[in-house]
Amino acid sequence: MSEPPLVRVARFLDRTTAEGPGERTAIWVQGCTIRCAGCFNPHLFGVRGGVPTPPADLVARVLATGTPGLTLLGGEPFEQAAGLAAVATGVRRAGRSVMTFTGYEYDQLREQAASGRDDVAALLDATDLLVAGLFRQDLLDHDRPWVGSTNQRFIRLSDRIEDVPIDVAVTPDRLEVTVTASGAVSVNGWADIETLDALLSGLPARRGKPA
Repeated sequence: MSEPPLVRVARFLDRTTAEGPGERTAIWVQGCTIRCAGCFNPHLFGVRGGVPTPPADLVARVLATGTPGLTLLGGEPFEQAAGLAAVATGVRRAGRSVMTFTGYEYDQLREQAASGRDDVAALLDATDLLVAGLFRQDLLDHDRPWVGSTNQRFIRLSDRIEDVPIDVAVTPDRLEVTVTASGAVSVNGWADIETLDALLSGLPARRGKPA
């Protein structure tokens, strides 16, 4: 049996409460051909960059954090479906939940799986909560957490993650800002561009939010 392909990892965040229900580990992947206008992470569009990482190493790193779940973002996770399916499967075997963001519609992914894309089928099978759909600047979502526009859908694929649809009264949107000892600033969570620009005015920032 061949080894799964390496995953191009753009960012690995041990712990976050801004990328899904509860405390989770988050992995952003490098590369996206969908390229939604106004995407929060345009620096993740290109396939150059990121750190090619064996899925088994990512599984070990996720489990070492001790968080109850993993969120996959990008970039576009389903454009690295084979490697991420191995990651998600290993994490779920250890009892963690998996949440995956995608710019594709759920029906598109099911069609790809039915047409013989075993890698897409495997990542869907290893995902508990899917957030599907393009980011649309004309449909900004100021109410639901984690998503950027109102067309994006929460799709439960298992019963490991409860409380979907999300109760926005008890699950507000969050924005996390991390400043390292060297002064580098990283941002994840959701904010409109005006809010983000005001927050980071004069600071070098590396953004970390799905398209």
